[in-house]
Amino acid sequence: MLSGTFLFAISGNLFGQSDAPIWIVLPELLTALALIGVFQLIIKHSLVWYRRSRGTNRHPRQTKTAPSVLPTSISRQLIEIGNHCSECGKCVRDCLFLTHYGTPKSIVKSLDFTQATVQAMAYECSLCGLCAAVCPEQLDPGHLFLDVRRTYVANGLFNVSLYRTILSYENRGRSKLFSWRGIPDGCDTVFFPGCNLPGTRMKTTIRLFRSLRRHIPKLGMVLNCCSKPSHDLGRQAHFNAAFGELRQALQRQGIRRVLVACPNCYKIFKEYGEGLMVQTVYEVLVENMAPVQLAHRWGPVSIHDPCAMRDNDTAQLSVRRLVADLGLEHSEMNHRGRHTLCCGEGGTVNAVHPSFAKGWGNLRAKESQDRIVITYCAGCCGFLGRRIPTVHIADLLFSPKISRLGGKKSATRAPFTYLQRLRLKRKLKKEFPLWS
Repeated sequence: MLSGTFLFAISGNLFGQSDAPIWIVLPELLTALALIGVFQLIIKHSLVWYRRSRGTNRHPRQTKTAPSVLPTSISRQLIEIGNHCSECGKCVRDCLFLTHYGTPKSIVKSLDFTQATVQAMAYECSLCGLCAAVCPEQLDPGHLFLDVRRTYVANGLFNVSLYRTILSYENRGRSKLFSWRGIPDGCDTVFFPGCNLPGTRMKTTIRLFRSLRRHIPKLGMVLNCCSKPSHDLGRQAHFNAAFGELRQALQRQGIRRVLVACPNCYKIFKEYGEGLMVQTVYEVLVENMAPVQLAHRWGPVSIHDPCAMRDNDTAQLSVRRLVADLGLEHSEMNHRGRHTLCCGEGGTVNAVHPSFAKGWGNLRAKESQDRIVITYCAGCCGFLGRRIPTVHIADLLFSPKISRLGGKKSATRAPFTYLQRLRLKRKLKKEFPLWS
């Protein structure tokens, strides 16, 4: 029998030959998709949706408890929050997690963090960082909950089955089938588009790369996953090994700067890059790209800043300048910049508390006041797009005809995002056959 990898390559090859819808129903492609588990994935998604709708997909209550001694880092944070949280309510006001559980002080004072059930609660926090951004005492409860997640994993309590979809997504992104390093001679800067943008917007990704190369002729491109899902789920040892391997491979090939389109990739490279300079593509585009006027007119739009970009003023300003260059008027939402709201996808909360995740999206929808929302995160675009009209800035810049609302959809949906990533890799290898 043919291997799943070979069949996946065949299916990607078939898609690469034509954009016509008839290819979707070819027997060879249907067979390949069946054997690699795409249909099983669809069935699994349906079961997950059913369980969530029944409220049965939460972390199960654990019968065993965590060790009675917490790591020093957690104990220190518990004491700091317990002693210095003034319970002013600023962090609670806009956080669904804290609205439900109480102020950080009341949480650390009333709960025993050595208990597994309490540690599991950390997976209901979106880790968006808003609490730290508004805290007058400069406390960071989100960091506490990330450390608690790491302890939960270290104690062997982590329920992998709840996150199998996102972890499989991460593993595929790092696999030989989907990853690729295209680095020309003399290259010290690479474009790292991440996982979501190439899958949902393959053509936009290629056009973006070509535009960047006009200003950086020796620019390379790397298809891989930064492993942020494992990082946020507390799988720190796995993350350190996976991202460390990627970072070292880039450094061995002389790479000093990484241009990212994904805010989550930015956050990972910024914190763990260890010598690699990271910058968003939007900062490069705003200085080098000629203004593009849209053929169709919109009313005022709003800009959603991804929570991973909370502290990146330069990227926030660059996106706003790009929007202005498009001839669009934008009206700021109350929560923006450093005080932006999570779209709902953060921290993979949707796996254990979908009502929290949905609630974040509803807050954003209410604040947008029926305006079209422009963002610069493919994940935010997909998650918010379920509730409000949402457009990715890259589509406006490089695929303006298909980004028009009411026209052809610009984003590919799962599971065909995997095929689009294969097509992208195939096109790049064909266009740059000598790159290693």
